[in-house]
Amino acid sequence: MTAPATPDSNDLGPRPMPASQPLLLRALRWGIIATVALIILFAGVGWLVDGSRGLAGGILGAAIGGVLLGLTVGSIAFANRFIDSPNYIVMFFVIVLGSWLVKFIGFIVAAVLLRDQPWLNPTVLFLGIVSGVLVSIVIDVVVVAKSRIPIVPNVG
Repeated sequence: MTAPATPDSNDLGPRPMPASQPLLLRALRWGIIATVALIILFAGVGWLVDGSRGLAGGILGAAIGGVLLGLTVGSIAFANRFIDSPNYIVMFFVIVLGSWLVKFIGFIVAAVLLRDQPWLNPTVLFLGIVSGVLVSIVIDVVVVAKSRIPIVPNVG
């Protein structure tokens, strides 16, 4: 006769997502909306300033700023999906730090490839990237300031 199976103390069922997950997804959603709005805004401003060169600079600048900054929030939200893994902490930092490396390399590659392009207004490009960074920071601050995250999350 076999003994009844005893529940394993490590098998508590699937763990819920971290309490910060809705916050991250909200910041990501607002970041995407803001990036689209900045692309439209800088496309118009760029067109008024320098025609098609300004248009290209505005679109690329706002898009690059939005994508590079959305990668961090997106990578954290994505990494949280592996919370049930025994290697969660390692996977989390590999994903997040890997996204930072991708951002750094992507920014350098974009700067080198777009430098001195005759079809692009570099000033509008720069202002679009800076605006994307500033808007992303404001969104992150507002979302975090308005959030209600439990002090002791996931107690069970």
